[in-house]
Order: sequence, then C-alpha cells, then structure tokens
Amino acid sequence: MGDAELVSGSPDGFTVLFDRHAAALHRYCARRVGADLADDLVSETYLTAFRARHRFDPARGQALPWLYGICTNLLRRHRRDEARAYKMLARTGVDPLATTDGTDRSLDRVEASMSSRALAGALAALPAKQRDVLLLFAVADLSYPEIAAALSIPDGTVRSRLSRARNTVRTHLTRSLPNRSAS
Repeated sequence: MGDAELVSGSPDGFTVLFDRHAAALHRYCARRVGADLADDLVSETYLTAFRARHRFDPARGQALPWLYGICTNLLRRHRRDEARAYKMLARTGVDPLATTDGTDRSLDRVEASMSSRALAGALAALPAKQRDVLLLFAVADLSYPEIAAALSIPDGTVRSRLSRARNTVRTHLTRSLPNRSAS
C-alpha cells in the first residue's frame, strides 16, 4: 500500500506509515537536535501529521517529504539551540549532539576534531533557511523536488539556497582549514 493510501485511509494506516519512515526522520532530527529530543520531535511530527492528514495531497504520492516538512517546521522552534550547539562545537570541538555507544573512539575524535569544528562553524554561519535545505539534502538525503515539497518552496529556490549554502561552507572551510581541500 502506498503512502497516499495510508494517509488518507484508516487511522491504523499511520502505524504502517510510522514503521516505514520513522527511522529516517529520527536520524535527521538526532543529527540536528540530539537523540533524546529527536524521539519527541518524531512523535510530535507524526501527531501533527495525523491531525493534518486531511490536508495531505494524495497527488504527492510519497508522504516522506510531507513528514520532513512538518518535522522541519517543528525544528524551527529549536533553531536557537541548534545554532548554539554548532557554535559550541566550532569553539570546543565537543559535539553536544553526538551520541555515544560506549565504544572508545577517542582517536577518531582527535583526528576529526579540526574538521568537525570547521564544519560546525560553517553550519552555524549559514542562514537558517540555507541550513535547512543543506541538511535535508546532506543528512536526510532528499532530492531537490522532495526538499521543495517538504519546505513548500519552489524547486529553483531549493537549488539557489543549496548553492549559496555550499559556497558559504566551502569558503568557511577553506579559511578554517587552509592546508586541506574543502571539496
């Protein structure tokens, strides 16, 4: 059964929709606000989607971009915390959003510290709308049309925001990591 049928069908269809897409939404949220808050945001995303299911356009077909759009709107409430976390990572090299699995990865962290700080600084420097597009593209692995649908913006706007975000990140990384390629 397709996403459109699940959204417009019986309320039990949302269970299947949850099973189908919750992991992808959780990864996207966890990268942006941490695992604990991601649980809450994914739940809130599905609750909001369930309440707004009558507004879903079945012509969209897939519900994932719609769910990412709802999720991104909820994330906007947490934008200040997100920007603060990226600034902290840029200053300290300690990622407050990282999850630990008990494995000692100190060598990996030391090797990646400089790059992580530079990237976090670049992400913190981005305007919020550009950061949303870049993270939906890079973290959630959405296509241009899916990002456009998720954020309710034209495809051309997605392309221009992504291009500007890439240029800003590239420039920031080139300045921060002068001995490395920022490609």
